[in-house]
Amino acid sequence: MGFMSTDIAAPAREAEIEAIKQVVATVEHSQNNELPDEFLGLFRADAIWTTGGGRRLYGLDAISAFTHQVLPGGMRGLSVTFELEHVLFIRPDVAAVKLRQVYRTPDGVDVGSPLWIMAKEDGRWLLTASQNIGVPDDEEVSPGRPVFGAA
Repeated sequence: MGFMSTDIAAPAREAEIEAIKQVVATVEHSQNNELPDEFLGLFRADAIWTTGGGRRLYGLDAISAFTHQVLPGGMRGLSVTFELEHVLFIRPDVAAVKLRQVYRTPDGVDVGSPLWIMAKEDGRWLLTASQNIGVPDDEEVSPGRPVFGAA
């Protein structure tokens, strides 16, 4: 896992990375347990979220409507894990967070590569912008892309 920064001292950087890891863990928990409100509590009101299927959502109201539509029941038979791969502190309160997202489904494994831009506000790291995409050449991906290949 790589971390880059030019303006955060090492001890402070480690504390911020731990706080970011907690957001990642909460996203994983909320998705696996189909808890839309827990998930939505991690966003800025003006966030931009692009799903793995390419759906572009602008603002918390749109993200909320989509999440309440797909998350309850959407994880039936699935599980997802997120691995923190890299953090780039753009500023001490803004970070680009690269993840490896692994879905396990009855039809096999699929892998995504989200990029989250996070901003620290009032002491909390919040999801501000995200772009997700499938990783077709990952060695774990099952034929047919059970998650990212779905229409």
